[in-house]
Amino acid sequence: MTETYIHGIGMTRFGTLPEFTMKQLLLDACSEAIIDAGRPKIDAVFVGNFLGGSISNQEILGAIVANDLGLGYIPSAKVEGACASGGIALRQGILGILSGEYDTVLVAGVEKMKHATTANVTQGINAAMDTNSNEKHAGLTFPGFFGVLANRYFYETGATKEHLARVALKNRENGVNNPLAQFQKPTSLEEIMNARMITDPLGLFDCSPMTDGAAAVVLSRKKSPIHIRSTAQVSGPTQMQDAQNLLSIPAIGESGRIAYEKAGVGPEDIDVVEIHDCFSMTEIIAIEELGFFSRLEGWKAVEEGRTKVTGDKPVNTSGGLLSRGHPIGATGIAQIYQLVRQLRGNAANQVNNPRLALAQNLGGTGSYSTVHILERV
Repeated sequence: MTETYIHGIGMTRFGTLPEFTMKQLLLDACSEAIIDAGRPKIDAVFVGNFLGGSISNQEILGAIVANDLGLGYIPSAKVEGACASGGIALRQGILGILSGEYDTVLVAGVEKMKHATTANVTQGINAAMDTNSNEKHAGLTFPGFFGVLANRYFYETGATKEHLARVALKNRENGVNNPLAQFQKPTSLEEIMNARMITDPLGLFDCSPMTDGAAAVVLSRKKSPIHIRSTAQVSGPTQMQDAQNLLSIPAIGESGRIAYEKAGVGPEDIDVVEIHDCFSMTEIIAIEELGFFSRLEGWKAVEEGRTKVTGDKPVNTSGGLLSRGHPIGATGIAQIYQLVRQLRGNAANQVNNPRLALAQNLGGTGSYSTVHILERV
């Protein structure tokens, strides 16, 4: 177990935010987290970000935070790990405290995406694949990859496109009740099923959107009611052709196994979950990889409503990437924001008296995965 605690959280609204620059979003979230923590002295800053250089022409985000918030001459860094940038930044902050180097660390994540064209954002996101591979040269995209997984999953199980739609509907219902979520307009199973196809069988509602937004947390070795019980990070295959099983993302499973072992708990002990639903299919695979449901049976749990707020294993009560939104660098920190709110008892879609919470953040097609287990003490 780590001797690291969360003292403050901050998050901007997610969505299309033309009135805010990336810098403004980042500073707003960081300021909120510092105020929530009681304005402690910050010893270091880590910022998760993926596309700042490629589509916003802005790097040095850690130094910008330290300078503009008047934090002094402290270490800072930007952390990149594709869509897991936020989760990896959080882990770096935790490790800095565990090493004895820092007492209190500010960790943030940010992305500004909506100002750029879809083509430019897509090109930037594709850098999260192995761009010097036959798969990339053949035109494989992220929707294509997870579409293949979905079709294979249908072949191996009794799942259908309706089960994917039920994941998207559940997360939209959660997003409607989250004032910070990108999508707050109610939808229906019929609308999701009949939406524009992106790549068979994934329709528009099955794919996470482009998003602007930022989130931040303040960590400290000083005790607080929210304890980070464990942290884990794993790398996995970077190409589909290297997968031993198309229906397994081993980085998710292994990072979960390590996190459970470090925390001294199992999947049955977790009360509320935020996982990386970049696509509806990813959520089903992740709930299996993390041991919440048996292999090839996650679709049954979805069908039975077990992952809803009212179910026995609530997943993505924030709305997840599909509805809360996916500002890439901020996603892993936004998961922590939601879980801290759940453990404090004042979250959107609050579950009943949670004690243990788990966040899983994925990068690439399974190139990175982080898992963090939080505990209310």
